[in-house]
Amino acid sequence: MSPSRPIPDPESGLDRRATAGKPPASKARVQAHRREPELVAETVLVQVSLPLPNEEPEPASSALVSAPSAPDPIPFEPATPVRRATPGRSASAKNVRGARPPARQPAIPAAAPILVRQIRGTVAESCHRGHVVEVAADGTMERVLGDPETIVNLRSAVKPFGLVALIEAGGVAEFDLSTAELAVMAGSHSGEDLHVRTLQGVFRRAGVSQHFLGCGSEGSPLDVLTAARLSRDGEKPGSIRHMCSGQHASMLLLCRINAWPYEDYWRSDHPVQVLYAATVARAFGTSPELLVESTDACGVPTYAFPLHEVARAYAMLADPSAIPATDSRSSLAEALTRIRDAMIANPDMVAGTRDRLDSSVMKALPGRVLSKGGAEGLRGFSLLPGDGRPARGVALKIEDGGGFDRAVSAASVETLKQVGALDPAALRALARYHRPAALDPRGEEVGEAVAEFELTPVGELLS
Repeated sequence: MSPSRPIPDPESGLDRRATAGKPPASKARVQAHRREPELVAETVLVQVSLPLPNEEPEPASSALVSAPSAPDPIPFEPATPVRRATPGRSASAKNVRGARPPARQPAIPAAAPILVRQIRGTVAESCHRGHVVEVAADGTMERVLGDPETIVNLRSAVKPFGLVALIEAGGVAEFDLSTAELAVMAGSHSGEDLHVRTLQGVFRRAGVSQHFLGCGSEGSPLDVLTAARLSRDGEKPGSIRHMCSGQHASMLLLCRINAWPYEDYWRSDHPVQVLYAATVARAFGTSPELLVESTDACGVPTYAFPLHEVARAYAMLADPSAIPATDSRSSLAEALTRIRDAMIANPDMVAGTRDRLDSSVMKALPGRVLSKGGAEGLRGFSLLPGDGRPARGVALKIEDGGGFDRAVSAASVETLKQVGALDPAALRALARYHRPAALDPRGEEVGEAVAEFELTPVGELLS
């Protein structure tokens, strides 16, 4: 039998398959359809119509059911798919009653406000849009720009909250963890030697091999000088130099405490990830079943929340003792306080000693601000209570991911300035992040990222 070939169907716009050896009656039908498409289409419409319930079927009119002359009677062969006549359209593919009414255009969402412009000379080469929200510990929004409901993946901004699981499991006493070790597990380190030595000490005391780390080594180390030295010495960086190896180490320690297998600990159905997810859900006042999950670049699950909920979580981290006893998250207060204090006391362990915004912010504002970034232009700030002001949380998201970090750096410092967290000395210390410079081959400045926006108090928006 010869292979079938597609034949265009003028009624449905689809391709039908024609097979070899078609009966003569079927061939006659195709030929008649080509000669008189209107007549054949009407015949099919009558053949497939059914009588309504409790209604006697009416005899078909001979003018409608009679097919064009053919050698044999045409058997019932409904077209596939059958096209039913609609008002204003003929039975054939052609519309003989005029053009269709214009389709309703979908509503175009309002563009996010521009937070940062990249300026070269007098030209704004690119613009970075985003959203910023400042939230009180009770969830009340105090300042906002853009859409506080925009959904963001936490990525590495989840780490301080996920570390609660290890502390509640007794990990500090079990492995004699120092504040520096807690800080590197809550952070995204640069892969410098001090980070590697710190984590190696944890693994030795826990009796866990670092070879179980499943974060990979892509893009590590972040520290440029360390990367250059390793390249010069011909040393290939291992997983322990990855920025997420501290978080993964905390998961392996949880496996050690609970006698869970180390293999595949990164999978979402592994007991350690089930516990981690439940802990994150508690911190955000929801249940694990409602978490919106995806996979982070280091291979473990991450979770998505509205931006204002991220700010609220960081407000809670700023002053865990202020969580009301009636709030289910009050049970996290002791562990969150330990994590907050460890990060503030060891800013270089949270990120790095060179050119890392999180570490630089906490060193410029010691004991006043906790900073933790997430990938794709997300950053959370915990503004600790002081000078008569209660704890607050700030979350910032750059829509395009940050533009080589220049946008998120510039917008972050400008945000801290506008919420009153920066004094003049701290602003000077963070100047290189506030207006990141573009340099030519001779090191001369030829452009800069400029943050220009205004955070509006919510009270003014409602007035």
